[in-house]
Amino acid sequence: MRLNSFVSVASVIALASFASAEDAEVPSDVLALTKDTFSSSVNPESLILVEFYAPWCGHCKALAPHYEEAATSLKEKEIKLAKVDCVDQADLCQEYGVQGYPSLKVFRNGEPTDYSGARTADGIISYMVKQTLPAVSQVTASNLNEFQNADKIVVLAYVSSTTGAPVPEFSAAAQKNRDEYLFGITSDAEAISAAGVTPPAIVVYRNFDEHASDYPYPVSAATVSEIEGWVKQLSIPILGEVNGETFSMYAASGKPIVYLFVEPANEKSDEVITALKPVAAKYRSEVHFVWIDATKFGEHAKALNLAEPKWPSLVIQNLETQSKYPYDQNKPIEADAVSTMVADYLAGTLAPKLKSQPIPESQDENVFTLVGDQFDEVVFDDSKDVFIEIYATWCGHCKRLKPIWDSLGDHFAGVKDQLIIAKFEGSENDLPVSAPFRVSSFPTLKFKPAGSREFLEYNGDRELESFVAYVEEHAKNSLKPAVKAPENGSQATFEAPRDAHDEL
Repeated sequence: MRLNSFVSVASVIALASFASAEDAEVPSDVLALTKDTFSSSVNPESLILVEFYAPWCGHCKALAPHYEEAATSLKEKEIKLAKVDCVDQADLCQEYGVQGYPSLKVFRNGEPTDYSGARTADGIISYMVKQTLPAVSQVTASNLNEFQNADKIVVLAYVSSTTGAPVPEFSAAAQKNRDEYLFGITSDAEAISAAGVTPPAIVVYRNFDEHASDYPYPVSAATVSEIEGWVKQLSIPILGEVNGETFSMYAASGKPIVYLFVEPANEKSDEVITALKPVAAKYRSEVHFVWIDATKFGEHAKALNLAEPKWPSLVIQNLETQSKYPYDQNKPIEADAVSTMVADYLAGTLAPKLKSQPIPESQDENVFTLVGDQFDEVVFDDSKDVFIEIYATWCGHCKRLKPIWDSLGDHFAGVKDQLIIAKFEGSENDLPVSAPFRVSSFPTLKFKPAGSREFLEYNGDRELESFVAYVEEHAKNSLKPAVKAPENGSQATFEAPRDAHDEL
């Protein structure tokens, strides 16, 4: 790429801020394509972004203003955005394998790849501009400052030679991560002097936290995985905001999250965030610290087992086990106390707080009402087979399953001492750490054979006959009730053979 043809992502993004309400009256800069116009419009373009959408789709409606804004801004850079109505053009959408809405695809000379950037105006602009650049941009003294500030994350290698280490590994890392970050390289002595570094050096520039961070290990020995791991860590703020747009960034790492719930309008919120930043920096390699708007996401605080809407509040969540560790809401949030709490969590000495409904005073139904505080006692009773429905009261599928599950409990009512048919309200009760599975959808059905710690997942149809057959196949205990029979005036008990069963 020619040095004078470098395009500043930052300058393009800045154009997005000029969008106004008046734009609604201007014809759309997004091309509306049909089966007849698609090939002639898309194939000649070296780069074009196409949205496949449905007019009724809520996510598509939310994306629409961002997409329009990005299209207007990118128009000056001759980067086109287009859209296809999949209700009106169903065959065309099927041709490109569209299975959900909205689906965004980047086309290069007619060849599609999936769009993996953020679905905001700035995110679309940044992503598409990066697509016009090489994996590694050449930088000189004339565009050094512009490049250092060209995007949210900029990775720049300063080298004496463009062929020696770490250039091959750096270039490979750039090729792998070009959609996420902006990479550049310079061997210009004037640029290196202006940057104040000694080559070889790799520096990450950010528009948040500390602006510049040097690669902390021997640069000449840097590998692709080490470079990308380091950049990925620096790409996440020390204590940034988490919301619907940024959560996936934190969740993808798999690290525990320390949530600080604050009210942004409260002037003391900034004080708390500032006070905790040194703690967040201390533990950033092991956990993510985030702040979250309690006025918008109060229900999430409840889901994380914070007992009352009292702000600021703090809680640690292990994303893998879904365990929650709330900070005492009756105590002020202080840096030293939070640091000790995180240290205890990492040491494995901090006990999670499990949400549980009260243990029922009696079990009057044939389906056992299981709660969090009773899970281990009931489910890990080795003498019993246990079939559990994990449901949510608000779940429509669960509501339809209820009468069938109740009938299953009635069917095996005579063997309650050997088989437990249970229900567990998963939105009101937490699974203990001892449960070797997590729940991602409702209803989830799990069967634990007697004497085993293995949970089998039921994936069959949800008919009573199928449930009964499944239990009969997997239960370890006899499913015939003990029957009392008179003999010479005395009472005796006997069991039917294990392989016998009544027909439905």
